[in-house]
Amino acid sequence: MTTKSLEQYRRTLEARKKELLAGRGDRDDILIENAAEEFDRLQQQLNREVAIRNLDRESTMLKSVQAALARMDNDTFGVCLRCDEEIPEKRLNAVPWAAYCVKCQEVVDRQRAMGDLEGDEAVDLAA
Repeated sequence: MTTKSLEQYRRTLEARKKELLAGRGDRDDILIENAAEEFDRLQQQLNREVAIRNLDRESTMLKSVQAALARMDNDTFGVCLRCDEEIPEKRLNAVPWAAYCVKCQEVVDRQRAMGDLEGDEAVDLAA
């Protein structure tokens, strides 16, 4: 991988990290409010659940981006964490925080779906 490509990926990852960190302060939707009407309480509960899922997803994404930046710092960026093969640039262009090649990502996704793999192990939201 060229130095120019690495710098482009770093800029993309840094911008994504900045964007995710900026959104972390918006937690007003998870505040618990008392509502007189049952329908209003149910609506607030639904809104809270959606907001919590979004915060969780963004937190996981932030971990993935930070892990990719760390791999850049230790010169392992672009190498699959599972098979040690180079991750194709086409995949990195689409998902610069990818920790696995497509084949290994499919295996990891299946293992997570079956509960055989914890969610924080080399977090990657790409599929």
